Amino acid sequence: MTSSERPWTAFYSPDMRPEIEAASYRTISDLIRSASDTFGDTTAFTACMPNGMNGSLTFAQVDEMSDAFAVYLREVAGLAQGDRVALQMPNGLAFPVAAFGILKAGCVLVNVNPLYTADEMAKQFQDAEPHALVIIDMFADKIPEATRGHPIPNIIVTRVAEFLPWLPRTLIGLVQKYKDKTVKPIEVPHTRFPDALAAGRTRRSRENIEVDVYHQSVEPGDTACLQYTGGTTGVAKGAMLTHENLIMNMEQSLEMIPAIKRGEETILTALPMYHIFAFTLNLLAFYWLGGRNILIPSPRPISNLKKAFENYKITWLSGVNTLFNALNNEQWFRDNPPKHLKMASAGGMALLADVAKRWEEITGKPVLQGYGLTETSPVLSFNPLGQVRDGSIGVPIPSTLMRCVDDDGNTVPVGERGEIAAKGPQVMAGYWNKPEETAKVMRDGWFLTGDIGVMDADGYFSVVDRKKDMILVSGFNVYPNEVEDCLASHPGIFESAVIGVPDDDTGEAVKAFVILDNSSLTPEEIRAHCKKHLTGYKVPKIIEYREDLPKSNVGKILRKDLRAEA
Repeated sequence: MTSSERPWTAFYSPDMRPEIEAASYRTISDLIRSASDTFGDTTAFTACMPNGMNGSLTFAQVDEMSDAFAVYLREVAGLAQGDRVALQMPNGLAFPVAAFGILKAGCVLVNVNPLYTADEMAKQFQDAEPHALVIIDMFADKIPEATRGHPIPNIIVTRVAEFLPWLPRTLIGLVQKYKDKTVKPIEVPHTRFPDALAAGRTRRSRENIEVDVYHQSVEPGDTACLQYTGGTTGVAKGAMLTHENLIMNMEQSLEMIPAIKRGEETILTALPMYHIFAFTLNLLAFYWLGGRNILIPSPRPISNLKKAFENYKITWLSGVNTLFNALNNEQWFRDNPPKHLKMASAGGMALLADVAKRWEEITGKPVLQGYGLTETSPVLSFNPLGQVRDGSIGVPIPSTLMRCVDDDGNTVPVGERGEIAAKGPQVMAGYWNKPEETAKVMRDGWFLTGDIGVMDADGYFSVVDRKKDMILVSGFNVYPNEVEDCLASHPGIFESAVIGVPDDDTGEAVKAFVILDNSSLTPEEIRAHCKKHLTGYKVPKIIEYREDLPKSNVGKILRKDLRAEA
């Protein structure tokens, strides 16, 4: 593309780099070490519980602890460079220690949703073949079923209150074990996370190990993370995100936000860091910035955020439409909006205009909407500060090309609909062990997003439709085939079809059209069956009984007709 074909650069601020020639660091491990050395004893992470109990780690502590975990993985667990390590936990102090340790060890981080059922875990483990799993104790009871047929040799178990001071850690543990009963006996051999760190420290001290040796041979183009996403078939695919992908996307995104200052920010991280949006922006970017990261283990109910807003000077918040809408509707938030907030960023799902308007009325600060996908690390476009356009996903970020194409890959005229295609240093290396799937979405170096969009004359993009059948529930992907497969496994269901329908709370909701097989199943019974095999946001919210479903002349169920009806 020539400069005339990139009209969006006219909306870049004068101090922005339209092109980023190369990443500032070879690997994420180098970035972590640099930031740790720069900010040392400054607080890096604070875990804030709903009742206000909290604990913190400095940059120096995170650096030392992640070093110890890297040594444990390589010297005690016996992993090698490139081996996969699954990380399955919500936001907490153990997350950055484990994630950074995995990367420092030269291993590949595999982010796993902690809310997954054993069936969902099994599919991801079978594909990624991790050599180790770091999992929170609340969900460790799923391990035997999830690893049947493909065992994981090293299991490391952590807690939601890990690294908090002794008193809150003990109180939370007692409540979980005896009152809430959310922690069950662990029936597989495992190592406790603090014991793993202690073993790593001992080995490092005894053998005088230099941790940086582990990642000296890691190249910028090597895979750092396997970030799983689904597909039109419902098959889990691991997007291979390289060190260069993630570092470049961090730098590209920060170019769009000149108001952010190193060493001065406090970000509230309510989005789970296993999600690529929070992983790149909240975890990596704000660590490099020297910001203080306030971690929320669970943002539901939304009142779980109240103490964090009261006790910390939040300058930045990232979220999805669901989060902003929920806060808008909380009386305590409206009565006392954050006084130090500079702005907020939205991604993961469409930001509704009314939600954005109410947010700015309440806080006096805008929400900047962006757009991206797991496969693009994730950010592709962002609304420039002070030049936000309602309903737009903004303009391509530096070093990124975007266009709308027809079915033959030809660029469509300005203002016409086409599939959004993107090219840039943040585009994944491909899908793990799935070259055929990779070939479906990559064309001459361009990544086909599956979203139908429009580019206006100024280079602002808007998403107008989805080419794929994917449903977006609160920023999380739901694939109809996966839900339909689950429904089909019930003997009382003859046939089903699943679509997404608009929902005020979650953006979209899962709706199932069901034909029963001589049974009298209730919607509650159908949902109960789904909950055994699918995580909560995939379970149909709406169930409609049908005598038949619209089909093509070859018998394929026409979801598009059902969507048109809805």
